[in-house]
Amino acid sequence: MCDRAAPWAAGTLQERSGIMDQVTRKAYAKINLGLDVLRRRPDGYHEVKMVMQTVGIFDTLTFRKKGEEESPGISLSVDHEEFSCDKDNLIYRAAELIRETYGVKEGVRITLNKKIPIAAGMAGGSSDAAAVFHGLNELFGLSMSLEDMQRLGVKIGADVPYCIMGGTALSEGIGEILTPIPAPPEAYLLIAKPDINVSTKFVYENLHADTLKEHPDIDGMVKALKEGSLEGITGRMGNVLETVTIKKYPVIRQIKDAMIENGAENALMSGSGPTVFGIYQEKERAKAAYKAMEKLGLAKQLFVTEFITA
Repeated sequence: MCDRAAPWAAGTLQERSGIMDQVTRKAYAKINLGLDVLRRRPDGYHEVKMVMQTVGIFDTLTFRKKGEEESPGISLSVDHEEFSCDKDNLIYRAAELIRETYGVKEGVRITLNKKIPIAAGMAGGSSDAAAVFHGLNELFGLSMSLEDMQRLGVKIGADVPYCIMGGTALSEGIGEILTPIPAPPEAYLLIAKPDINVSTKFVYENLHADTLKEHPDIDGMVKALKEGSLEGITGRMGNVLETVTIKKYPVIRQIKDAMIENGAENALMSGSGPTVFGIYQEKERAKAAYKAMEKLGLAKQLFVTEFITA
């Protein structure tokens, strides 16, 4: 079930009843400071090596136990017309998997306030699914550990285990092998999403990993993060998926160039795109770049934000 309005969800972010019948969680977006694809595996998945980073753009999900008079099962309400909330939606799938695995009989109503751009390469769907694990774990007192949630989460999507953990991490395998890394030094981000949606499936199907001539220095990126060197981080930013996405959508290159021309230390496409982020040492410089990008009209959505630690 999917509704476009949810009057019952009104209230403060941390509203809880005395019997824990409602929980609210934030689902933070991610960017890739570096993204390399090593090979395509025989099972069709791609083996990756990435540096993942949580940023301060988030969706808000509210979870409420259903009363006896309400229909059983999972009900999902959203406030975004472009959002698909059928049973293939990652939120629904995560909730269903948790209820089946832990034998939860009570129904749950989930309300989503959507802020992360859709089909943008920022793991919005995976982040929402991760919030379901945290939210239902608390709501129903399931006592899942972080590792328990991650083991289940990978069944929903390769980015879900990372989103359950958050922060800064080296991601390997198909994305499920995670190693925490120190967070980057303080900096500011300008994030721009053009008025296009990109299919992750299309990008990976058109990527020929065995013919890539250049690969980002992921090991060097990890070293720079451990050293706290912003210059070392920005100097190693790279994403092999740009070879597919920029070729199809040249506006991504235009946005990257415009960010650098307006003071970014460097700029990069996140994930499979089309979102681009630029890193700025000073908040005022990021704000000035925001205004310049607004005038250029290259992006439908613009944000100034920061890195978020785990």
